[in-house]
Amino acid sequence: MNLALKEIKVPTTHPYLSMGETQSPPCPPSKELKALPSAQTTFEGTLILLPYQQRWVNDKSPLKIWLAGRQVGKSFSIAMEAMTEALESKCNNLILSSSERQSKEVMQKVYSFLRYFKVRSDEIIKAERETKEEVQLPNGSRIISLPANPDTVRGFSGNVFLDEFAFHKDSREIWRAMYPTVTRGYKVRVTSTPNGKQNMFYELWNLGGQKGDLEKEGQGGFSKHKTDIYDAVAEGLKVDIEQLRQGIGDPDSWAGEFECRFVDEATAFITYEMITSCEDEGATKEITNPPISPFTKGGQEGDYFLGVDIGRKHDLTVFWLWEKVGDVFWSRMVKEMKGATFKEQRDFLFSLMEGGFSLSFPPHLSFPLVGNPSEEGLRTSRNDKKQAGMTVRRCCIDSTGLGMQLSEEAVERFGSRIEAITFTGKVKEDLAITMRRKFEDRQVRIPIDKNIRDDIHSVKKFTTSAGNIRFDAERTEQGHSDRFWASSLGIHAGQMPEEAISYESLSKRSFLKELI
Repeated sequence: MNLALKEIKVPTTHPYLSMGETQSPPCPPSKELKALPSAQTTFEGTLILLPYQQRWVNDKSPLKIWLAGRQVGKSFSIAMEAMTEALESKCNNLILSSSERQSKEVMQKVYSFLRYFKVRSDEIIKAERETKEEVQLPNGSRIISLPANPDTVRGFSGNVFLDEFAFHKDSREIWRAMYPTVTRGYKVRVTSTPNGKQNMFYELWNLGGQKGDLEKEGQGGFSKHKTDIYDAVAEGLKVDIEQLRQGIGDPDSWAGEFECRFVDEATAFITYEMITSCEDEGATKEITNPPISPFTKGGQEGDYFLGVDIGRKHDLTVFWLWEKVGDVFWSRMVKEMKGATFKEQRDFLFSLMEGGFSLSFPPHLSFPLVGNPSEEGLRTSRNDKKQAGMTVRRCCIDSTGLGMQLSEEAVERFGSRIEAITFTGKVKEDLAITMRRKFEDRQVRIPIDKNIRDDIHSVKKFTTSAGNIRFDAERTEQGHSDRFWASSLGIHAGQMPEEAISYESLSKRSFLKELI
């Protein structure tokens, strides 16, 4: 489609400014129009794309890779480029994001640009097909936005955009499945914030050469773009760097997410790659009024286990509830309390142990219900589940220091369902090693949450001068690895569940027969 784009006259104080990931195309204002030589970059003195975004979109290299900090507008630029590619000529464009939520957000940006170009074009642009995942234009071009998956990209013919590639599960498999598209003349765009060194994005950034370089190790020459937070602000991004730095707290997170440094994970006990591979949209942080658990079979629910790490003034108190389904632990609640009184912590713990909770799942997830799908059947199933007790089978509590009184009262109230854990060096080592094995074997599913991700990653393994192993993390505004220890206590609770003891009476004759 040959676009004859027009300029829309707006005041120079128009509220649309480049605001990183929050960018969205401006709503169509006045209809006073005149020719505009630069189609997609200026807007009556106001930039639609900041200079570093313009360089990315205008770079037509077959292979290009962008190492960028958070909040600089990567997804915004990808959506813009995909739309311009689709409008210029017939082509398929596949955008793969790190999660379903992110893929939907990118698609919303695509639709915003479609509405924007409808106003700016002399020709009528009307989508032939519009869904949550795909838009098809009159010229036959398609833009598809999906969560990352090797099977999704295998066999696809068209341009491929890998958004936040360092956070894709199975990133190497995705790259192997996708790379043959380059040999058929299609374009590949790779963007991401660093996520350690154990992923395909790190390897591509280091293998890829500058524009025009010869192919290296079969990966081809990449046109490389890099934008850290300092570059972005220097070129017009309106953010307060110092405020961002204080909000992050952790120096390693700041270096990786905003300064575009690949933090050496040699000292990280659980790497970012291991953590992100276990993130799942089906894992939850909140518990409210529930639909039926998607993991139940024949009306039987999984077992629930709770880990509690106690804090008060400086650290968080964290309650982490797990549902064990088969050999996999699914996160069902991560409750964080800061500065909570002893009574508040005790009341919350006792309500959980007494069965005062029920489960819900993110509204965009759709799961089959157990039993009769009618309203009456659903109500009956929920009542049955409530009567079944949906209680915590076992709970492990940090009884060190501030946790001593709470754990003593909990043991007195709930007996053997509570285990008080004193954090010695040996105990912390056992908890940490078990947790790492669960991540290595992908036997945990955790929410997609930055604070949880950074908290788990913050734990480091140290060897003291005496040769002892110690596990610890730096104390930040977000806590002191409190989520990690709460989660590991919950996993420990699920490793040694109570076993029901059964008795069978035997006659004297049968008893003697058994002995013989």
